[in-house]
Amino acid sequence: MFPKLRGTLWLTGLSGAGKSTIAVLLHELLEQEGISSYLLDGDDLRTGLNSDLGFGERERAENVRRLGEVALLFADAGYLSIVSAISPFVADREMVRVRHKSVGVSFVEIYVATPLSVCEARDPKGLYARARTGELPLFTGVTHPYEVPESPEITVNTLRTPKETASEVFGYLLNRITIV
Repeated sequence: MFPKLRGTLWLTGLSGAGKSTIAVLLHELLEQEGISSYLLDGDDLRTGLNSDLGFGERERAENVRRLGEVALLFADAGYLSIVSAISPFVADREMVRVRHKSVGVSFVEIYVATPLSVCEARDPKGLYARARTGELPLFTGVTHPYEVPESPEITVNTLRTPKETASEVFGYLLNRITIV
């Protein structure tokens, strides 16, 4: 059994990239190894804690800030937080990274690099189709920008299965997250 790991794994990428699927598999893998982790899915938090936020740039920044603060609360309790959220702007993700560093909590940015065409073909929620018709005017990747991470700790792509990707991330983090 591994000791407790403390920190945040931040999966970012377009809608339909596979962030949530990878996060769930990673969470299961960590739990099987006795590592306490907690999933913070951007979609789930937007239906509760962040339900008061829209999709303008300031609101997106606040959404990311809140996700980061909740992740820190879980880290303080000895959990490894797994955040899966589009989080489209470099500056917002960097703000979370700096905040984590300021309190001594590890932050690992994981870019799920899935091409827009693949995400759009998957379109699990029908969002791309709605964005293309103008029904969703601020949709990341179509009518709203997504800024690719400048130097993520890990970049994963769709050439591997989600299970292989989760295993890759697991292997990476064992040597890099603060052990408490």
